[in-house]
Amino acid sequence: MTDTSLVNIEDVGELNLYQLKRFWHTIQENKQSIAHQDYHVNRLLLSALGIGLHQGLFYLYTERPTFQQFESWIKHNAVLLSDEVVQRFNHAIVHAPLSKITAEKFKFIDEHPDVLDRADLKHWQEFGYVIVKNAVSIEDSRAAEQAIWQHIQAIPDEPSTWYGKNDSQIMVELIQHSALQHNRNNIKIHKAFSQLWGTTDLWCSADRCSFHPPLKTGYDFPGPDLHWDMDLNKPDSFCTQGILYLTDTSAEQGALTLVPSFQHKLQEWLTNLDKNQDPQQQDLHSLGSKAIAAQAGDLIIWHHALPHGSRPNVTQQPRIAQYINFYPFDLKN
Repeated sequence: MTDTSLVNIEDVGELNLYQLKRFWHTIQENKQSIAHQDYHVNRLLLSALGIGLHQGLFYLYTERPTFQQFESWIKHNAVLLSDEVVQRFNHAIVHAPLSKITAEKFKFIDEHPDVLDRADLKHWQEFGYVIVKNAVSIEDSRAAEQAIWQHIQAIPDEPSTWYGKNDSQIMVELIQHSALQHNRNNIKIHKAFSQLWGTTDLWCSADRCSFHPPLKTGYDFPGPDLHWDMDLNKPDSFCTQGILYLTDTSAEQGALTLVPSFQHKLQEWLTNLDKNQDPQQQDLHSLGSKAIAAQAGDLIIWHHALPHGSRPNVTQQPRIAQYINFYPFDLKN
């Protein structure tokens, strides 16, 4: 394809959705620099529709659809597609005021009692993570857990069925499910993130799930081990990440593992590395890693500057979890 200029953000198709055609055109033109520049808004666009970024990119790169075909795929997979979502996203693109419906929804969340108390916020400031106890009910965590069991076609009391179910290490490519969306809509979770971000005007990610079985002969720890998902050229940037435990999870059960307080140390640590050293390839556990145990229905939120990952599961039960995150349209980093 010839090197033409990309379509405008406000160029739309049948769905009347800003950025969608530009996103498609970026992939068609293989404009990697633009794709990197638009990463956040593209991720937010798909999350608003209930589609994962990896899911959308996989379709675009493997199928190379026409724009009409891409819109048809969106209509088929976008479980959250509605006039309200389109209006809210388009308003955000052009920095227009919130619609009345969205404003009323955020007012309701603003008036909801704080989820994080002073001790929680102090813990967040010092250690860079916080555990939201009972973020969802046991019933809601069990519903999401069952959705994952069914998706991977495994049986809880038959360990032989737990292995060889995923091609993505411990990640489960399940996004569009009513039980998962129900947890994403949980007001307590939205409120907790809004306290950390200082705004209720947040968007929920459309993330995958996790099924992390125990180690056994022939099955080694697949990772991911400690790493960052952030741009390490911006060590002072702020963003959150979150995981909802769907089953009781001990520290030895492949639990989320973090390096507490490292948001205060990252910049200095990077400065002291040799220029030829890859930060992602260092012994990050030596920085003081800690496995975070919690109960079913508990949400762990952490600062993205903390090295994080899972660890070997040396118990007899799998770790089952759902990733949930919230973030604003404009990241001021």
